[in-house]
Amino acid sequence: MQQMFTQEQLEHIRDQAMIFQCACPAQLCVTLDAIQKLHQIQLQCMDATETDRAVHERIRESSEKTHAELEQCLKDILIMEGWDMETLEMPDDLKKQLIKQL
Repeated sequence: MQQMFTQEQLEHIRDQAMIFQCACPAQLCVTLDAIQKLHQIQLQCMDATETDRAVHERIRESSEKTHAELEQCLKDILIMEGWDMETLEMPDDLKKQLIKQL
């Protein structure tokens, strides 16, 4: 499965978002992680019958499409919010904004 963000990058984004109570990017990271795990399980499942193979292939196919769409969504959100796309650091003004709301 093609990945735009590594596991480490997703954890970094999620951790920053959770510290500053910015749940949306964190939720996307958690969801992407779950989809990656689902995809990996499908690759490891035993295909005893033709039906098994069809079921696992369908889940794998859907998980790949969903993962790609949600990764693009995360990238779009990070850009909209002004995150540094090289370091994946949350912008200071967003941190300040979120701290004020607490």
